Amino acid sequence: MRERLKRLKCGILIPTYNNIGAIEGVVNDALNVCDDVWVVNDGSTDQTFEFFSHKEGIHFLSYPDNQGKGVALKTGFADMVNCGMEYAITVDADGQHKISDIPFLVEQAEKNAGAIIAGTRNVKNQEGMPGKNSFANQFSNFWFKVETGMDFPDTQCGFRIYPIKRLADTHFFSTKYEFELEVLVRSVWKGIPLIAQPVHVYYPPAEERVSHFRPFQDFSRISVLNTILVLVALLYIKPRDFFRNLTWTNIKRYFRENVSETEETPAQIAKAAGLGTMFGILPIWGYQIIAELAVAHLLKINKVITVIFSNISIPPCIPFILWGSYALGGLLLGGDTSLPSPKEIDLNYAWSLGKQYVIGAIVLAILSGITVGLATYFIVKHSREKKEAKK
Repeated sequence: MRERLKRLKCGILIPTYNNIGAIEGVVNDALNVCDDVWVVNDGSTDQTFEFFSHKEGIHFLSYPDNQGKGVALKTGFADMVNCGMEYAITVDADGQHKISDIPFLVEQAEKNAGAIIAGTRNVKNQEGMPGKNSFANQFSNFWFKVETGMDFPDTQCGFRIYPIKRLADTHFFSTKYEFELEVLVRSVWKGIPLIAQPVHVYYPPAEERVSHFRPFQDFSRISVLNTILVLVALLYIKPRDFFRNLTWTNIKRYFRENVSETEETPAQIAKAAGLGTMFGILPIWGYQIIAELAVAHLLKINKVITVIFSNISIPPCIPFILWGSYALGGLLLGGDTSLPSPKEIDLNYAWSLGKQYVIGAIVLAILSGITVGLATYFIVKHSREKKEAKK
């Protein structure tokens, strides 16, 4: 194992805070398999500093004030990179992680260069695991999927291999337990593979257990972090990924898989296209997608096609839709189709203009839906007949 870790340029990192009762055994077990072991003393007030400052064979880093697990891990990562390491195995100082599982993590790292190898516990059947840990993990896994679109069984286990050289240019802002969630989410955003590896975890009896997790404070910090990550995912990451994948090849493939080569008949596709177009124009801004998906579900219409055609209301088209609705409403009601001067508008006039726009928009939506539906029907029918004729 020592030689495999040397080839991988991988060391073991153990952050610690007041774990003098267990950490000596953890460090000795780590030294049995690895020559490069780091211990980061996160401001311990017990005898940790006195004990390890004189211990040979390890890299010992220490600072006087407790700053949190995230700071300890980042401090260790930076020093390991400076010493030429490219990977770090993180092990908790309380003895929960089994050093005997390291070969399985290393095997995955050798097969998946540059990936994060994250240990995953059997959360449902893990003997001795506190109930609050199980709930917190499920909560964290749920938000991880919202933020990345990826299912992962255990986003809170700290027994991992990190590609620290690849992460060195990323500035992580978390300082405590929430760091271990932030690093996973932002690494996935960066395109770093995330690999799950089952591991064993030992939970000592409650009376012997040492935990520095503060349920209210730390859960609140994790909730704040998730709020920030969700906003970043929705406002930047997902639009970024969408436009990165918006190539002509992908557009044609997506259209082929979801429109032209679906099992729906030309009539069914036409209904979805017409429905989507109609809802894209209807004056229910902000509720269009919800409404069209609900109706498509009730009518058993292709939802993907419906949403595609509802994008007629994208920003470049909105001025034309608004003006067309207003003008058509004027023609139907016998009103003026020219735009009024702001000075002419009072409450009654505004109500009249709104009524004109709404009526025009409803009629325009229906007419446009019928027109697009009919055009789609004949185009799909002709395309399929042409394809059949070539066979």
